[in-house]
Amino acid sequence: MNNIGFRVLPIKNRVSKEIIEQYRSVVTPHISDNLNRMHAIGAKLRPYHKKGKLIGTAVTVKTRPGDNLLVHKAIDLAEPGDVIVVDAGGDTTNAIVGEIMLRIAKRNGITGFIIDGAIRDTKAFAEGDFPVYAVGVTHRGPYKDGPGEINVPISIDGMCVNPGDLIIGDEDGIAVIPQENAEELLYKVKAQEVKESEIFESIENGTIDRSWIDETLQKRGCELESISKI
Repeated sequence: MNNIGFRVLPIKNRVSKEIIEQYRSVVTPHISDNLNRMHAIGAKLRPYHKKGKLIGTAVTVKTRPGDNLLVHKAIDLAEPGDVIVVDAGGDTTNAIVGEIMLRIAKRNGITGFIIDGAIRDTKAFAEGDFPVYAVGVTHRGPYKDGPGEINVPISIDGMCVNPGDLIIGDEDGIAVIPQENAEELLYKVKAQEVKESEIFESIENGTIDRSWIDETLQKRGCELESISKI
């Protein structure tokens, strides 16, 4: 019988490197819009790094709040290009990662941390380009006893993340793309980029059509009176 709650599992499937590379220039709002605004980690997790875009394959960790034993293990087994995504229950009593783990992860080619919990040594993150998103900050260090799990489905601020999912993080937050939908979604996102570029152009040349606003208000039953612009 599997030792549920204290186990280390492999990632079975990954998004191809070619697909991941094509997402490098994509912004999270375009991803969110094409996922019906449902596949995003909440605003509770904020970026603590100075610069740098987060993109990579999710290595998921579920750990007891305040304990980072399994996070250390995940850093050692992750492949270059992976993102360590940690469900620490949102607890901020103890920091889950700090500068030592940052340096090891960066050396190993890991592309960033998402911590549903706290971090410390924030100066090291704030002055660098290694992306880290977390709930908060505390100087209190973690315990290293376990239990925990690696590469199981986890929940980050209400968002389900599966091992192998594609993670994108920028200034607006974190989007989670189910690995089986990554290629199909890419076409939709690229189409939206073109559409939005055309909207920007119509704003600049004064041809943008805003009739949809009144049409929507009328359809919703709003009473509209004629208002003259001064």
